[in-house]
Amino acid sequence: MDFTGRIIAVLQPRGGVSKAGNEWKAQEYVIEEIQGQYPRKMCFEVFGSDKIEQFNIQMGEELTVSFDIDARQWQDRWFNSIRAWKVERVPATAQQPAAAPQGAPVPPPAPAAPEFLAGDANDDLPF
Repeated sequence: MDFTGRIIAVLQPRGGVSKAGNEWKAQEYVIEEIQGQYPRKMCFEVFGSDKIEQFNIQMGEELTVSFDIDARQWQDRWFNSIRAWKVERVPATAQQPAAAPQGAPVPPPAPAAPEFLAGDANDDLPF
């Protein structure tokens, strides 16, 4: 799965030593969808110091994150994990809306919606 948006939070890295004695490191980020009336947010994790360095995710960057979702059980509760496996920078041309070509006609602005006041005679909705 993919999610495209802007990084709005870089959380503190976590690390430790596994039962096998191997060191591990994980970093979480929050990305917010740029488009849409109600933008969605997603917290995802990058696991492994090599991946954290390779992706080099910075605050405010626009990215497309490819990720896997998995769930695990701990003490009779279930937890989801969203782990990124690929991160791509959104090209600068895709970040800005396309400008109209020079000399192209400019459409007129949309008409303003009529205002309705409480008790307006035109307010005939049944609810």
